Amino acid sequence: MKELNQHEEQIMSIFWSQGELLIRDVLDLLPEPKPPYTTLASTIRNIESKGYLTHRMYGTVNIYKPAIDQEDYSRKSFQRLVGNFFEGSVGNFLSFMVKEKNISQKEVKELKKMIDQMEDNK
Repeated sequence: MKELNQHEEQIMSIFWSQGELLIRDVLDLLPEPKPPYTTLASTIRNIESKGYLTHRMYGTVNIYKPAIDQEDYSRKSFQRLVGNFFEGSVGNFLSFMVKEKNISQKEVKELKKMIDQMEDNK
């Protein structure tokens, strides 16, 4: 699957939170400044061509819905991030987060707990 750009991810987040939508529904849910209807329709068709949306016809209009759930997308995006920027190592990623102070003490404790549980299950 091709990657989504930031604008496409914003649109997908609307679908993930709402489910099936018409283009005009998505337009109503987007923040200002709203794109023209035709621009949004083109973007939605592009997202569908990348495999993230499917549609069905209802009369003469298309109703779109996610073809991939948000959890799967998040997992693949994270794996791509770790692969591209951290040599495929989650440890390198976590080390970076700790060094940059982008991870709280509470989160560190939760991670330690999860690691301990994982070790206990082996």
